[in-house]
This record gives sequence, structure tokens and C-alpha cells, in this order.
Amino acid sequence: MAAIGNRGTVTEAAGFKVEEDVNRLRGAMKGAGTDEAAVIEVLARRTIAQRQRIKEAYKQTVGKDLTDDLQGELTGNFENVVLGLLMTAPVYDAYELRNAMKGAGTEEAALIDILASRTNAEIRAITAVYIKDYENNLEDDIDGDTSGMFQRVLVSLLTAGRDESNTVDEAQAVKDAKDIYEAGEARWGTDEVKFLTVLCVRNRNHLLQVFKEYQKISGRDIEDSIKREMSGSLENVFLAIVKCLKNKPAFFAERLYKSMKGLGTTDSILIRIMVARAEIDMLDIKTEFLKAYGKTLHSFIKGDTSGDYRKILLELCGE
Repeated sequence: MAAIGNRGTVTEAAGFKVEEDVNRLRGAMKGAGTDEAAVIEVLARRTIAQRQRIKEAYKQTVGKDLTDDLQGELTGNFENVVLGLLMTAPVYDAYELRNAMKGAGTEEAALIDILASRTNAEIRAITAVYIKDYENNLEDDIDGDTSGMFQRVLVSLLTAGRDESNTVDEAQAVKDAKDIYEAGEARWGTDEVKFLTVLCVRNRNHLLQVFKEYQKISGRDIEDSIKREMSGSLENVFLAIVKCLKNKPAFFAERLYKSMKGLGTTDSILIRIMVARAEIDMLDIKTEFLKAYGKTLHSFIKGDTSGDYRKILLELCGE
């Protein structure tokens, strides 16, 4: 029943009694209207594993699907958060990827946020779930929905083939930095394949060394070069890969900040990160948010959302 990470705001509920939770949820949906506070209290304060137990017990006791019942009772962004909380991590990621590609247009942000930040094991789990739930190959869907070099980077990330050792080959790091430099800053036009080969394949420690060497050779941070050399979705995916390698919680903090600053809120991004990271690294994301923007994530969410949607997000955020 433990949390899937150890830096989350959502941790295993002590004295967890599945029957009591089921009864509270049944009571919350009885009669006219819904007791949203009870839904928030139960679901936002349980781990994914505990919520799965609640779903099973609910089906046994009531003979109905908890997700279906809640879907019938709730609406809008609040409903989207609750439904996300009822899924396991790979099921939620697969669902978000599917939604990003359904219908006209593609929500590239979802493809980038998920594929650039997940581990090999997480990506393998997502692809397995995707086939099972949607009877379609995730790679085929991405192929059909994206194009060019952006598509090739996503397909490379999907292979879940990144070296996950900690070995740093100093000589290779210098060569990789030179290769990227020569593929970008040092020439007219950009050879993006070189960037892909290095950024999507090498392990994290090695790449951090590559970034240092790159700075020495070019006098620039790798992120600045990517911004100068590329544009659009390709620029975004390469930047996301680099930022996740350097500091994943800081990457998510920036995504959250950008989803709320200025006019309007990009709720899809806000919801996805709050739901997906709540029991993995939300504590670190909050620290990075405060460090980068001088305000708490809590205060930002509070000022940018309202109603039950605000209440459940603040519960996931923690004080």
C-alpha cells in the first residue's frame, strides 16, 4: 500500500480501513447532490495502491464501478483530477497520451512532459498498458500524430533504451560535446540526429558531464544552444530532456509555473503534474518552485483555481 516514491506529499494513510472509505464514498453520492468534501478527504489522502483497494472493495460491495459512479456525479476539472487519482501511474500516463492524440490536433505538451521525464521501466509499463487499454500500439499512434524530427525523438524515447548505468566515459563525454557543437553552433543549419543520438541514449551522469564539456567548448549552456538552433516542438522536447536530466523536480516546477502565470490556466498540465507527481516528488517540486519563483506552489494554485477543484489540488500539494 506504500507510495510509489518517497518524496511525495501523498503518503500511505495510517489506520487505513477500506470498508470505511467505501461507505464514505457511497454516502457522498447518495441522494441529491454530492458530498465533494468527503470525496476529497478519502481520495486525495490515500496512495494509488490504497485507492486501488478502495475501487476493488467498492465493486464487491456495490456491484458497480467507482469510476463510473463518480463520473456520473462530478464535472469539469474536479472530475478530471478525481478520475486521474483512481488510475495507477502507467494507466494514467497512457490515458493522458491517448487523450493528447485523440481527435483533431495534438497536445504536444502531454507527449513531451510524459516521455521526456519517465524512466525506462515507466515507459515500458506505459506502452504495455496502452496496447491493452486502447488495442493500439503507442508508437504507431505517435507516428500517425507527429512528424519529422520531433516524431523521431519521441519514438527514440519510447524504445526505453536509455543507458541507466552511472558510468561516465570522460573521453566519450568530450567527443559527445564536440559532436553536438559541430552539429549545431559550429555549422550552418543543424544536424538534429546528433543531438538525438547523444541526448536520448546516454546515461544521466554521462550527460551532465557532456553538458559541462559543452559549456567549455561553446561558451554556452546546452539549453541556450537548443533554443538558438531549434524551434517549436523539437526545441521543447530537447529542452525537456535536458531539464529532466539536470533536475526533474525543477522541470515540473517550471511547467506548473507556466501553466498558471499570466491570463488563464492550462488546466491539463496543472492536473497532469499534480496527479502524476503527488506521491513521487511533490515535496521537491514545491521546494524548487519556491526557489525559482519566490512564491509557494500552494499560493499559486490558490490564486489560480477555485471551488472543489482548488480544494483537491491544494490537498495534493500539501501546505
